Amino acid sequence: MDTPVSKIRSAKLELYRKKGKIHAKAVSGRFNTLRWSMVWLTQIVFYGACWLQWQVDGASRQAILFDIAHEKLYLFGLVLWPQDALLLAIALILAALGLFFVTALAGRLFCGFACPQTVYTSLFVWIESRIEGDHLARLKLDSAPPSAGKAIRKLTKHAIWLLIAAWTAISFVGYFTPIRELLPALAELAVGPWESFWLLFYGSFTYIQAGLAREAVCQHMCPYARFQGVMFDPATRNVAYDSRRGEPRQAGGDCIDCGICVEVCPTGIDIRQGLQYQCINCGLCIDACDQVMARTGKPGGLIRFASEWELSGQPGTSNRPRLAVYLALLTVFLTLGAWTLDQRSLLLVDVIRDRGALLREMPDGRIENAYTLKLMNLADHEQELSIGAEGIPNLSIVGPQRFLVPAGSIRPVQLTLAAPGGTALSGLQPIRLNITSPHAGGQQVSEKTSFALP
Repeated sequence: MDTPVSKIRSAKLELYRKKGKIHAKAVSGRFNTLRWSMVWLTQIVFYGACWLQWQVDGASRQAILFDIAHEKLYLFGLVLWPQDALLLAIALILAALGLFFVTALAGRLFCGFACPQTVYTSLFVWIESRIEGDHLARLKLDSAPPSAGKAIRKLTKHAIWLLIAAWTAISFVGYFTPIRELLPALAELAVGPWESFWLLFYGSFTYIQAGLAREAVCQHMCPYARFQGVMFDPATRNVAYDSRRGEPRQAGGDCIDCGICVEVCPTGIDIRQGLQYQCINCGLCIDACDQVMARTGKPGGLIRFASEWELSGQPGTSNRPRLAVYLALLTVFLTLGAWTLDQRSLLLVDVIRDRGALLREMPDGRIENAYTLKLMNLADHEQELSIGAEGIPNLSIVGPQRFLVPAGSIRPVQLTLAAPGGTALSGLQPIRLNITSPHAGGQQVSEKTSFALP
């Protein structure tokens, strides 16, 4: 039976959860340290990677760049083209399978530690706490009547949020438009319409999602929160409350009903009510509860990462077909991606016949055909390509046979082939063009086409 004290605490917690936006209490501990480590790691990578440069043939370019205008993706020394869309598809499949595998193994770890919503919300809340005070001070400030001091604090906080959102948008667009070109264009107000749209959209999105919506994204907007349950099984380890040890509260159980697990929760749930889709597995309630247990002289782990089997005292099993399927698919697609990347040709050729004139009869009796070749150099260095032709006796190339193609570019070249007249052959004859790249270890690409004879 609930005591008067427990009823008062429950009423306070219910009021705490329903009173405006959630102001979670700050807590220290190993999971909080891990979360902030992920904040630093992800933001150093995100804000810094767009500034990295890569040297190619004595010239410098941005190391990571999605060059949509020229249909190229630069990843350090790797240049991907639309023809490499399969690699992108495999990468997305691997990311999804990795997320599913981790979720089946240990719940919403991605949500709690690496999700951009979690990362930026943590950053924005930290700024808020530096300006407005701890969680109680923020609650008091929100309920206080309008005043000059309140306006100054709120405006200062939102101004800093907007600055971070703006720089986040600039960094994001800097992966599509070279950031060393984007910043001068911004200073001169000379950015294009698409850059302007994405700067405004991504900046506003960051400001609203991380600063204003916050926990509402995890509670109501995120689709992953809704279907994550289908990836769980009784052996999945989630943040959970050990009710067998904790109950009855204050009457023999280890739980003293202090409510700190609710106060530190970024989404405002009570983990003691069981697994809930709003839980992002951040582990902050574990840090808080372990500190309370230490002060009361009881062992930690009242709230911990535990499976349904562990909490119920049932013997578990190592037979987890769901994990086996995810791991097998990960292995298959990882192998397929590695093979595709290894077999990827750095040289592609398109051959287009001259449709204006099938053939030309020269004064000396030779028959000439004209072609346009599109030589695609997918490597990160320039290549001198040599062209040969075969399929008809004494078939020869008129004019240059070697062409220099810059790194990561397409060079159209005009090619004329000649064959002796008066042969027994006539009509369209199949031939083969061989394009050799000595820089790629003698790699050769052969393209079939035809040669017109009278």
